[in-house]
Amino acid sequence: MASKASAIPEARRIASSAGLELALPECEKGIGEVISTLHSPHLIDGVLIEPVTLWPDDRGYFLEVQRVGHGLAAAFPAETTQISAAVNYPGAIKAFHYHLHQTDCWTPVAGLLQVALVDLRAGSRTYGARNTLYTGALRPWQILIPPGVAHGYKVIGTEGSLLVYLTDRHYDPSDEGRIPYDDPHIHYDWEMQHK
Repeated sequence: MASKASAIPEARRIASSAGLELALPECEKGIGEVISTLHSPHLIDGVLIEPVTLWPDDRGYFLEVQRVGHGLAAAFPAETTQISAAVNYPGAIKAFHYHLHQTDCWTPVAGLLQVALVDLRAGSRTYGARNTLYTGALRPWQILIPPGVAHGYKVIGTEGSLLVYLTDRHYDPSDEGRIPYDDPHIHYDWEMQHK
């Protein structure tokens, strides 16, 4: 793996900390692998997906977003775990950002998101891999996103969305790396995929 990381041009290296080196991959235009099953062999290393159970009745539904000490975020320390939410309007794109230290656990609870993930970890077996997940009210999944995996999303459909997410540490602006949604190296295709 060291030879793979050392072959990356210096101009594409974007951040490093404690042995984690991040670099922009060189991708062809597209959306990468569409992840439609929980245990897809194409999932970026370290990314985990788990279904969220809904309990519907004639009044609506109940959704348990997270239970401390259980599920994908079970290892998150209670004293530094932060719970946040993002309300998004139809068509909004929020991408890309990454962390060197923080792990995210996303639960889209309303609307539908096209989630885009890109492995920026220069030494990773899946460096440069892109995943697309369609998740939200129609597919209630939680997504665990480790440090070094760039992440973003587009709200699809005619309704807004609500994303509730846990992080394993409190908000730290110095650990909020940004990459433009239309970065020419990542080359993610945010347009509707006419097939």
